Amino acid sequence: MAKPPKGKEPPRPIIVKKITVVSGGHHGGAWKVAYADFVTAMMAFFLLMWLLGATTEKQRKGIADYFTPTLVKSREGSAGSFGLLGGSSLTDVDKYQYRAGQTGTRTMTIPRDTTGGPKDGGSKAKRTAAVQQRLRQKLQTNQLLAKLAKQVRLTVTPDGIRLDVMDDADFSMFRLGTTVLTEPATQLLQVIAQAIAPEPSGLSVRGHTDALPWRPGDSTNNWSLSAGRAEATRQALMRFGVAQTRFRRIEGVADQEPLITEQPNDPRNRRMSILLMD
Repeated sequence: MAKPPKGKEPPRPIIVKKITVVSGGHHGGAWKVAYADFVTAMMAFFLLMWLLGATTEKQRKGIADYFTPTLVKSREGSAGSFGLLGGSSLTDVDKYQYRAGQTGTRTMTIPRDTTGGPKDGGSKAKRTAAVQQRLRQKLQTNQLLAKLAKQVRLTVTPDGIRLDVMDDADFSMFRLGTTVLTEPATQLLQVIAQAIAPEPSGLSVRGHTDALPWRPGDSTNNWSLSAGRAEATRQALMRFGVAQTRFRRIEGVADQEPLITEQPNDPRNRRMSILLMD
């Protein structure tokens, strides 16, 4: 090999190093995550199958309604209401945005001998049907009451059966700005009292108002007015046969829970809610 010129170093040799990467044992832990997801999905599937076999159509609809708490407005005029009393039937097409609507009265097949019991909602369904039947019979006794039937809405809620008596442009439960019941409202409360008197459950009465402002300097406000009207409703129900010991709560919520949320001044927001507790 020839010597490099004087004063210059010889070129350094190039060394190539090969590195072999070996993965961890047992192929890592990714399979555990996938297996856990699979087991969770299977558990949810079998829980769904059990619910379909152990509940009735109305109970399944109630469960579906319970898990849609943000769609309050749609629920008010859809599932859980009854056509006779101003709401829609349980078999009507739903108004929920995520549903295309059903076309029949039965969406799923259930066993012939499946019945509801006290623990799974059957007792509430029977109570609701009984109250509805008594109201229907009473409201059909004369022409005035039949006309007022549209002012009453019956709704099944997780807390019990709720009766809403609503105002509109042609009907008012109370004289303007007072806690004095009008004559038609008194007759309507008498019918409601006769319908709920046979029930042993506790009662809650909640008063609602619209959002119309009061005149400046007026000492009354919507809070005191709604509470006073709830108390006047309680006294009227007692006069017509509802036991005093059944009342658990009397409250006024002013205009904080409107029925027509986009129109807080709508007269239908003025209403009395009578809850038959579970």
